[in-house]
Amino acid sequence: MQRFKQALEEGLPMLVDTTLRDGEQTAGVVFSNREKLRIAKMLNNLGVHQIEAGIPVMGGDEKDVIKQLVSYNLDSSIMAWNRANIEDIKHSLDCGVDSVAISISTSDIHIAHKLRTSREEVLANMVRAVEFAAKHELYISVNAEDASRSEMDFLVKFARQARDAGADRLRFCDTIGVLDPFKTHEIIGELIDQTGMEIEMHTHNDFGMATANALAGLKAGARFLGVTVNGLGERAGNAALEEIAMALKHLFNVDLKVDTTDFYNLCEFVARASGRQIYPGKPIVGPNTFAHESGIHADGVLKHPSTYEVFSPEDVGLERQIVIGKHSGSKAIKMKFVEYGIDLSNEEAADILEAVRNVTVDLKRTLFDKELMYIYEDYLYEKVKVPSTGDRDNE
Repeated sequence: MQRFKQALEEGLPMLVDTTLRDGEQTAGVVFSNREKLRIAKMLNNLGVHQIEAGIPVMGGDEKDVIKQLVSYNLDSSIMAWNRANIEDIKHSLDCGVDSVAISISTSDIHIAHKLRTSREEVLANMVRAVEFAAKHELYISVNAEDASRSEMDFLVKFARQARDAGADRLRFCDTIGVLDPFKTHEIIGELIDQTGMEIEMHTHNDFGMATANALAGLKAGARFLGVTVNGLGERAGNAALEEIAMALKHLFNVDLKVDTTDFYNLCEFVARASGRQIYPGKPIVGPNTFAHESGIHADGVLKHPSTYEVFSPEDVGLERQIVIGKHSGSKAIKMKFVEYGIDLSNEEAADILEAVRNVTVDLKRTLFDKELMYIYEDYLYEKVKVPSTGDRDNE
């Protein structure tokens, strides 16, 4: 927990990773205990401040793996998720975690149709649970589920009562991802002004704005950013750890000292464990992130990488690729053949490029290295063949 405590003292923004809890709630995803422990260690080594490890009240393997994870004494804080009742928190205490998330809905639609109770009962249950956790000297995050659809006056009342009962922060949950960055900034600013509480952003990606909303919350004064590896999570997922960390570093000039060079290894491991392949265009770690085909782009990158790359591929554990396809230019062709030890003339590169474009249109894809060599071999054959055929025609 040392890293978490230090960041608290220094007032830094913090990453709260919930891959092992919300990430595993992705439909059809189950991590083995060994995978959970491996992911937690990788997150810790990466520099994540807090890891939400799971739900102890589920018992069985879930509780066992959380206990084992706590025994590792990682630098990251280990948090367990709980409903707003004392029995849940007792299970978390059994695991030895240093932090708890206590969750209950605050929107009227959830209170009426999911909980089938009243606002008063929501407040009473939350306060009882927080007071119990506070007596055991746990760090407490109170989660306002469906906060983005909650009435502001009630949300403020909820936060103030949580604070007075001993909560350390409020997790603002855009549970169904209905916010936009402008509305997020407005709401979070008002919440902080009226409650003085530390805020954690927990954003979902139903409209593709989870990362943007999390960062908008940070701009408004939120300090904690809830994330998952590869953006795993319920329905369309959560804000992605790798996107948030790199945006903080390169767009906000906030360096959390996260070891970004291991991002690809982490994301690939989680992709395999979850059965959710990293799609080619995935921001930060997708295979196409540093793949350049367009002649203009490839030429620019070859001259100076910063023309089309904000950061280097090595920063996230990837490599740059110059892909040969329909939109390639002759300079990319020449560069590619240098890799094979072949120095093409401008005329040869232009001729081969014409053949490349014809083949890629027929195949509807870019070319493999072997296919490029076949084209080159055919080109050499035709180059030799044409004059000899002409000689025979003149006889």
